This record gives sequence, structure tokens and C-alpha cells, in this order.
Amino acid sequence: MAEPVALIALVLDAAFGWPTWLYARIGHPVGGFARLIGACEAAWNRPASSDRRRRLAGIATIVLVAGAGAAVAWMAEVFVRRLLPAGFGWLGVSLLAAPGLAQRSLDDHVRPVAAALEAGDLPAARRAVGMIVGRDTAGLDEAGVSRAAIESLAESFCDGIVAPLFWLLLLGLPGLWAYKGINTADSLIGHREPRWRAFGWAAARLDDAVNLLPARLGGVILCVAGGGGWRIMWRDARHHASPNAGWTEAAMAGTLGLRVAGPLVYDGVTLAKPWIGAGRSDAGPRDIRRALWVQRRACLMLWGLAALWGWMA
Repeated sequence: MAEPVALIALVLDAAFGWPTWLYARIGHPVGGFARLIGACEAAWNRPASSDRRRRLAGIATIVLVAGAGAAVAWMAEVFVRRLLPAGFGWLGVSLLAAPGLAQRSLDDHVRPVAAALEAGDLPAARRAVGMIVGRDTAGLDEAGVSRAAIESLAESFCDGIVAPLFWLLLLGLPGLWAYKGINTADSLIGHREPRWRAFGWAAARLDDAVNLLPARLGGVILCVAGGGGWRIMWRDARHHASPNAGWTEAAMAGTLGLRVAGPLVYDGVTLAKPWIGAGRSDAGPRDIRRALWVQRRACLMLWGLAALWGWMA
């Protein structure tokens, strides 16, 4: 059997995540990408520049960010393999890979939403879900809060778990951290607003490309883990604005028998987004708990796939 780097990284992430005390002291590795992207945007995304020049600057930014992630990961892997005794280097690589996964983080962020709703504290639930979604949450009712939490959990199953694992298995530690750089850039600058449309074009398009297969794989895994949802996934995945996010959101909606998405409010403006799913829209905390259960089963399936990949490699 090859080195079980991916499997051990998944286990470490699920067991420990990125501890709060460590985050308070040194932040998270993704924060390094955010600072680099912010510096590039401040220096190169000048309003007076032409769209062509800003697009080229955005391409340079994403190449720099992804390249830096891969290069630092490669150097870190070389270091730990030389530092640790022969035959134990894989353990150090697993430790370096675990922060790139988000099983524990997703669970830790979504559970408080369900807990607040179960306690009848809607304002606390709005605050909790506001930490994981970009939409306006102040006016959400219980169903809106619940749907937002479920949508975020489903979408993040791809870019927080399946996709980084996919690139770890395919390209090793440099592949995982290059992906995290691309995904971070998309979340920060890959928007359609005038400020970012040209500069963030490359980040958005590259993020679409690197999530293309993981999103579809994630949708399939959620359907298997939840015991259904196939029809809704195939029918409604294309209803999402993203070419990828709809796969896992539709799979989760179909598995739970819910409708998610629909009209949403961003910065005070209502966007008439289509519904995803054919079930009821009055989701509640019980549905959030069911979604968490489906995701945990899906993660266990990923553990099995990681073990199988390592055995076959």
C-alpha cells in the first residue's frame, strides 16, 4: 500500500480541525493567500486601467497565488520528509494537508445554526448563519435561515472537502494548496461587480475549471450517502448560477426532499434566483441535522475512497 496521506489527513481534520487557539495565534494558512491577493488587488486593479490591462493583471495574480501555494507546499513537504525518520515522512505530509480540508470546520459552523433554532433564538441563528453565507440574513425567518445553512453546507462539501481531496490525490500536497489558492481568489475577487469583473475574471474561470469534476463527484456521493436525490440533481443542477455549485446543492435538496435557493437578498437587493428541488421550502432545524448526517456519511465514503486510492497507487 502507498503512503496513506489523504486518509490520515481526512482523519486528522475530522478529529481536530484547525483549533481555535491556533487560529488566534497564527491565523489559518488560507489567510496567507488572502493577504497576497489583497496586495495584488491594491497594486494592480486600478480603476483607471483598461479592462484588458486589469484582466491581464488578474491572470498574473492567479498564477502567482496558485504557484505560491504549490511552491510553498512542495518546499514544506521536502523539509518534513528530511526532518522525520525514514518511513515517517508521510505523517508530516498528512499534517500539512489536513488544514486544507474542512470537514470539522463545516460541522462546527453549521451545528450552531440548528442549535439556536432549536432553542427558539432566531436572532442567534441569523448571526450564526451570517458567518457562512454572503446573503442578507437580518430578515430571514426560520425556514430561510435553515435553507441558507443547508445550501452553504452542500456547496462547501465540494470546495471545502471533495475538491481539495481530489487535487491532493491527483497532484499531491502542491496540488491541494494550489487549489486552495485558486478557490480563495475566486471567493475574494471572482465577482461580477464592476470593481472585480475584469480583474477577477481569471480567478472565477479557473475556479470553475478545477471544480468541474469534484462538484459532480460530490453530488454523486451525496446522493449515495443520502439514499436518493438523483432525479433532482440531474434536473436542477443547471439552475444554479455557478456551473458547479448546483450539483451538490441539488443533490442535497433532493436527498432531503426540500426546495432551496429561490429569491435571495444581497446588499438590500432581491435577486430572483430559481428554486432548486421539488419538495417543501419550510425547512427547519431538523432538516439541518439531517443534512449534517448526510454530509458525515458522505465524508466517511471519501475516507473509503482515499483508502482505496492509496491501496491501488
